[in-house]
Amino acid sequence: MNEARILVVEDEPSIREVVSLYLRRAGYDVSVVADGRAALDSLSAQMPDLVVLDLMLPGVDGLEITRWLRARGDTPIIMLTARRDEPDRIAGLEMGADDYVVKPFSPQELVSRVRAVLRRTRTAMPGSGERPLEYGGLKIDPQTRLVEIDGRERSLTAKEFDLLWTMARHPRQVFTRDQLLDHVWGLTEYIDPSTVTVHVRRLREKIEADPGEPQHVVTVWGVGYRFEP
Repeated sequence: MNEARILVVEDEPSIREVVSLYLRRAGYDVSVVADGRAALDSLSAQMPDLVVLDLMLPGVDGLEITRWLRARGDTPIIMLTARRDEPDRIAGLEMGADDYVVKPFSPQELVSRVRAVLRRTRTAMPGSGERPLEYGGLKIDPQTRLVEIDGRERSLTAKEFDLLWTMARHPRQVFTRDQLLDHVWGLTEYIDPSTVTVHVRRLREKIEADPGEPQHVVTVWGVGYRFEP
């Protein structure tokens, strides 16, 4: 049995029932709520290990809940969204959602994504015993998962940290988007490569002096990205 606590926020009863059923069968401790206000009440009372969050909710929507969560930490978020809501999906990723699933979806696919996200965040992708990396004023500590620039801490989500660590461990090595999806997300067959683009943009905003002219996370046109020390 898994010990992870998962909050499912979904207003459609049939989807809510199926998602909670499959997650419980997979061994997770699942709570369910049907609207955004109830979700905020639940999150305020007890923070789960992961949130499965519908974007289109009555009252407080999924983007507002994502914003609320990211202001308070890096609890993993998997969004449920309709294909037609691409702008909202991108907005969710830019706010810090870890992954998304497009409706209609396979419940087993969702369970696989939950496992992958929890595995990445719980096992701290950087291996035990790894020493901090320092490049000028940039310090990346895999044990505390903290990033500092000139002694000032920068708040990164779990995926942003894993993305930075993956590239920084191999300075100047070029990574394709598919390679980064494989290393950081672990489910390349399910995830749109634009997910990497969104997370790179967010990462640059947090660690680069000028995100428009990045010095560390550099684009290799037509290929992917590399880390410059």
